[in-house]
Amino acid sequence: MTVLPGNALQREGLSSAQPLDAAASFKFHCHPGVPCFTDCCRELELALSPYDVLRLRKSLSLSANDFLERYAIIEFGPDDLYPKVYLTMIDDGRASCPFVDPSTGCRVYADRPSACRTYPVGRGVSLDEQGTLHEQFILLHEEHCHGFAEEQTQTIANWQDDQQSKEYNRFNDLLLPLLKPAADSQSLVRFSDEQATLYIDTLYNLDLFKKKYLPDYALSADDQPALLSHALNWLLLQWQPAS
Repeated sequence: MTVLPGNALQREGLSSAQPLDAAASFKFHCHPGVPCFTDCCRELELALSPYDVLRLRKSLSLSANDFLERYAIIEFGPDDLYPKVYLTMIDDGRASCPFVDPSTGCRVYADRPSACRTYPVGRGVSLDEQGTLHEQFILLHEEHCHGFAEEQTQTIANWQDDQQSKEYNRFNDLLLPLLKPAADSQSLVRFSDEQATLYIDTLYNLDLFKKKYLPDYALSADDQPALLSHALNWLLLQWQPAS
């Protein structure tokens, strides 16, 4: 089972993470009236998927390069199987998200990352030998979160609909053929440095990808998701991380 970038919040001191059946229900509701409003936007490592970056760039009207320089940390250490892109947090003593406002909440709410949308649900995916995708879910229950005390009942399906996360999931799942050989292999095949660079330059910096490989492609802002799909397919054809 692979937890793709953007499929779950990562935080130290998580109180509990319990398996959640896709048909099960749970009580949760987040709104400005809960005492912990925006606490979940602090003291966390927020991994960003390529589609997360695409949407955030749109919200902020930034080029890919400017977004990565201002708001991203790219990590690919000796123990990492593939490079990860994290949102740069503010050094305010609470490692706060740069887009959170204490009173009004998220300033990029319409284009917030997928892990923020699905919280408190985490999602893992796998591909079987026939190429069929399988999902598993967990419920992340943190002591500080008062959203679980609300009476509103949720299911996975209505929560995903409410949070408009299905398009995020669709693009995140397209990463699986690239990352699965590294994450699931018993030999833990690590990306080479060349693969890591190409992975970031192709999927997270679509401006650079277009300039290098599609210079004559007329691109509008609305074409960015199509360009990302093309970049994913192109990268998959170039190399397999486990080869």
